[in-house]
Amino acid sequence: MNPLASIANFFQAGGHFMYPILAVAVIGLAIAVERVIYLMRAKSENRRLWSELIPLVNRGDLAAAEGAAMASDSPIGRIFGHGIARTRSSSKRDEVEMSMEESLMEVTPLLERRTHYLATFAYASTLLGLLGTVVGLINGFAAVSNVNPAEKADLLSKAVSEAMNCTAFGIGVAVPLLLLHALLSSQTNDLIDNLEMAALKFLNALGLKN
Repeated sequence: MNPLASIANFFQAGGHFMYPILAVAVIGLAIAVERVIYLMRAKSENRRLWSELIPLVNRGDLAAAEGAAMASDSPIGRIFGHGIARTRSSSKRDEVEMSMEESLMEVTPLLERRTHYLATFAYASTLLGLLGTVVGLINGFAAVSNVNPAEKADLLSKAVSEAMNCTAFGIGVAVPLLLLHALLSSQTNDLIDNLEMAALKFLNALGLKN
């Protein structure tokens, strides 16, 4: 049988709950793709901006460094831009550091945004699959209650098989979503750790004292 035809038959046999599970899968995949692109772009821009700012700071050209940081919408640009701006009103290291930490707290939710939905969708997919199975079994038992006893076994077997399709599809969607959630969470945490390390190195490059 054609693989596409097999998939179509499997989907149709699962009942109406296959559609909300499919919707969860599509939305979850869209979020995962968007987050992957965002994090990859953030890492690339962070590296580019770091290589541009450090030489400027080492030369003492803070005005040019601030302009380059503010012109970038990258996480590291926001953090460094606020830190350099703070040096205009204070030369104390702890005050500049506090300003950069505040910027990091503002940036962190942007990096983590929507990732947690993947875990929620994974659980929802599993529960929708189980609910579809329960409803399918209820309908299956109701359908065989008034048929010829000789046909009950076959009809009930078919109903159970169809109901199991819904559970299989729900779990089949949940597993990749959980894996994507774990991967994106790990990548996000690594990026935040790198931002913290970069902020410390940048602060040291400024040469401020308490």
